[in-house]
Amino acid sequence: MLQLSQITRCQTKQPISLLIAMTAMLLVAGCADKPGSEGWCSALSERDKSSWTGEEAKTYARHCILESTTVGSDAWCKNLEETPKGDWTTQEVADYAQYCTVKKVTGD
Repeated sequence: MLQLSQITRCQTKQPISLLIAMTAMLLVAGCADKPGSEGWCSALSERDKSSWTGEEAKTYARHCILESTTVGSDAWCKNLEETPKGDWTTQEVADYAQYCTVKKVTGD
């Protein structure tokens, strides 16, 4: 016969396991390259083009063909630096901070 302590232990293991699995998925998703970044472009170019979605193909064409439009590339950072900061979009500010500023500090 099950005791109350055994039932409680079984009931708490399932939510904890679920929480751990969800946290792991979020961490993996957080580490994925941003669409249009150098890492994303190189990863996508290694995949078979027939497996690309329409959105991936559009983003690849927009950001990966010319280095100056690849988010986080040296040319992209330089072009953005030459643009008046008042003309930057909120996304460009975030991308610049993530890809250009951090790149300079870490030396990547």
